[in-house]
Amino acid sequence: MHSISNVEFMLLQMIAECRQASGYDIKKLVDQRGYLEWANIGTTSIYAGLKKLSEKGWIISEEAGMKFGKGPVPVRFALTEAGMARLKYEILGSLSSSRERDHRFDLGLAALPLIGKEEAAAALRKRLDFLQEASATIRQKYEAQGGVRLPLNVRALFLHPLSLIESERAFVSGLMNELLEETGEDGHHH
Repeated sequence: MHSISNVEFMLLQMIAECRQASGYDIKKLVDQRGYLEWANIGTTSIYAGLKKLSEKGWIISEEAGMKFGKGPVPVRFALTEAGMARLKYEILGSLSSSRERDHRFDLGLAALPLIGKEEAAAALRKRLDFLQEASATIRQKYEAQGGVRLPLNVRALFLHPLSLIESERAFVSGLMNELLEETGEDGHHH
């Protein structure tokens, strides 16, 4: 499978969300949502990303029918079936297993409405397992090296990621509960 950059991932989401979007529409959304601040996405990377997505066959461009004034007709992009399939695959992957402190997880969260709630909850459940494992691995190393007897600076290297993982787990649990309350289900089909 092609790997897909954060910029491409974000572009697929935005085009899916708008059903059709021009480069200009996308730039506006990027500004409004503050993606520039944390995903360092600039105008050039948007256009480069659109080109890549076209080459991979995940989006198609259509010239917008209505023409106003003299300028060129804006090109609008829409997702192909392959593009939609890939987007879903990436959303589920980013929700279930990107590293903590990774923007990819935030991009996955931004795309929650594009997948079913059951699917989202299942991916988040996987993330909880993933975080649990990460935490266990760090704890093991910590104990193996002497745990509480370690000097503070060394302890901090273990305790910082552990505390981040803990707060991440609390966040994901809360999110899952809200997600499932919205559906009025407890996650089980009756």
